[in-house]
Amino acid sequence: MEDVKDVYISPLPESIYVKPFRLNYTQNGKEKNWDLLEVHDSVAIIVFNITRKVMIFVKQFRPAIYYNSIHPDDRQSKVIDTKKYPASLGIALEMCAGIIDKNKSVEQIAKEEVLEECGYDVPLDKLQRIISYRSGVGVQGSLQTFFYCEVTDDMKTEQGGGVDDEIIEVIEKTIPEIEEMVTSPGPISSPPSCLFALMWFLHYKAPSFTK
Repeated sequence: MEDVKDVYISPLPESIYVKPFRLNYTQNGKEKNWDLLEVHDSVAIIVFNITRKVMIFVKQFRPAIYYNSIHPDDRQSKVIDTKKYPASLGIALEMCAGIIDKNKSVEQIAKEEVLEECGYDVPLDKLQRIISYRSGVGVQGSLQTFFYCEVTDDMKTEQGGGVDDEIIEVIEKTIPEIEEMVTSPGPISSPPSCLFALMWFLHYKAPSFTK
């Protein structure tokens, strides 16, 4: 996962994942504009293993985090010095998640993501839909739907770790470790949606597992 080299920055060609554009509008009689990104909506799933009372996370290299760990002066280099800026700077700990890029229900996409990333085969009726919210409201405003599911060791398969060229490591944390994570002064390499989901879990679900 941390074997990253030959890092350099280039202009963005046409992409199937992000589309930059400018929105022009008039507000209170004044002409304005805002630069935006069109991206896919997504799902995110909290996966809690009730056999061993551990939360299932995914760890992966996130180029956006890595890029923002590089000093602006060094971003101008033809090739980024990976000794000065090792790949570990871009490692994130997140919930299981994925974009909605198939003509399927959000529940079906969530089920597939849990299987592909975490290796658990979760029945559709065991996926609890919690809430949908807007993420990246400054530049994208895409919709993410948050699910919760409980799994057992018996539901574990040989899958997991991502598909195609994804490199994902499955990480388990106990409830005390989750509490420590959300109260840490940081910085934490986890998105706000993950921390929100963990706080939700600690408030609504964790008490039943800690009695």
